[in-house]
Amino acid sequence: MLPIAEALAAARERDLDLVEVASEANPPVCRLLDYGKYKYEQSKKSKGTNTRHQHRGELREVRFKVKIGDHDMNLKVRRAERFLSEGDKVKLSVMFRGREIVHPEIGRGLLEKVRDQLEEVGIVEKPPTMEGRFMNMIMGPAKQPKPAKPAPRAPQQVASEG
Repeated sequence: MLPIAEALAAARERDLDLVEVASEANPPVCRLLDYGKYKYEQSKKSKGTNTRHQHRGELREVRFKVKIGDHDMNLKVRRAERFLSEGDKVKLSVMFRGREIVHPEIGRGLLEKVRDQLEEVGIVEKPPTMEGRFMNMIMGPAKQPKPAKPAPRAPQQVASEG
């Protein structure tokens, strides 16, 4: 416990500030620190904690063509599955070329087939719609259930010999 005059002299000597930390305490508590640096670190901490640990779900696109082979489709489905498991949204697009556009039911069937394969990792956010030469559907990641905590075990009684 120092008198105020000595504390101020010690702060000037070390080129620091005397900052009151707890005014409610009896006697009030003060610290020697660089106040500008302290305020800067506090502002960085308050800005950084909000966004640093959040994953922003980007919108990733996977394109299909109407006449796609089974192996190619499975490859693209696995890619979409990886995007969904990473927490990103996926835009599934079927591109129509030439006269294929008169058969939108083929594209819708393809998107429904993909949706069925991805139903355990994603949910449909926007159903299939035609936009120009493309039929689009947007899927978002399914909510992952948090792993259940094991139930606490009851303390075991030790049998005493006696």
